[in-house]
This record gives sequence, C-alpha cells and structure tokens, in this order.
Amino acid sequence: MANTRSAKKRIRQNVKRRMHNKYYRTHARTQVKAARQLIQGGERDAAVEAVQQAVSALDQAASKGVIHQNNAARRKSRLLKRLATME
Repeated sequence: MANTRSAKKRIRQNVKRRMHNKYYRTHARTQVKAARQLIQGGERDAAVEAVQQAVSALDQAASKGVIHQNNAARRKSRLLKRLATME
C-alpha cells in the first residue's frame, strides 16, 4: 500500500485513467466485433456502415493514446480486407 501523499494521488490518477482508457478500448472492440458479424452475415449495406463506425472508433482510440497507431492501422486493414472479400 502507498505511504506517501504523492503515491496515493498517483493511485487515484491511475484508476481514473484506466477507466477512461477502458471506455475507448471496449467501444472500439465492440464496433469491430459488430462489423465482423455483419460481414459474415452477408449484409452488404449494414456491413459497410458498421465498418465505417469501427474505423472511426479505432482512430479515436489511437488518437487518445489508448492503442498504438500501428495497432489501429493493422485492425482497420484486416477489417477492410474482410469487407473487400465480401464483395
């Protein structure tokens, strides 16, 4: 357990930041999962819309520093590749 005031404050900050980051990471994962399911389902128009939302969520997570830029780029690339094979 932390003994100094600064260490206790750092613990509070870390908890707050972890919850903030968790929101963006979870949102991005959910969007990607929904897009994948629609691609597998064969629903073309809905899949395109879902992929756009997933790409936006990944970009937002990367811009916040929640995930690395290259990680977001890799996930977007894989998702768009799946969409292209659907067509």
